[in-house]
Amino acid sequence: MVADFSKDVFMFRPVSRWLLALLLLSGSTRLSAQAGTIILVRHAEKVSPSGDPVLSAPGQDRARDLVRALEPYHLDLIITSQYRRTQLTAQPAATARHLTPVVVPVADSIMVYAAQLAARLDRMPRGSTVLIVGHSNTLGLVISALGGPAVPDLCDSDFSTMFVLFRPAGDSVPRLLRTSYGRPAPTPATGCP
Repeated sequence: MVADFSKDVFMFRPVSRWLLALLLLSGSTRLSAQAGTIILVRHAEKVSPSGDPVLSAPGQDRARDLVRALEPYHLDLIITSQYRRTQLTAQPAATARHLTPVVVPVADSIMVYAAQLAARLDRMPRGSTVLIVGHSNTLGLVISALGGPAVPDLCDSDFSTMFVLFRPAGDSVPRLLRTSYGRPAPTPATGCP
């Protein structure tokens, strides 16, 4: 026996169209999408100051500390740059969450890179949580591109800072939390804020 739901479907369509029209015409209802929580960290400590180095032993420890720091969050996406130090920092968290990090290469212009990341996160389902593992000179620009406040570049010795940008639905202003994880960063060099 096959049920005939054609009458139910016919009755539902006018209501659906009316409801959709009401939502579209409502000025207070936004149907856009965007990631709601963005967690940003710099890559962990590296073995060499130049090239494309791997993580040092303290950097490997910090990458594992990141897994514990992320426990309160449900991650939907992890983004790294093309450099091994960002990918190796993200790998323990990705493994723990069964996620495959997405590589977004840092362009010749870090302003372009920040804009590309912001555009990608604006297409995410509303309420998504994303981890970005970046660099000392990219995190502040990404935060600004996402509507957050101006943040200076991190000091060269700072690997412990974690930013959490909350982007509420609607027209509310994003909120930024600056915290740390893992072993504390050493005292910054003279001239570093």
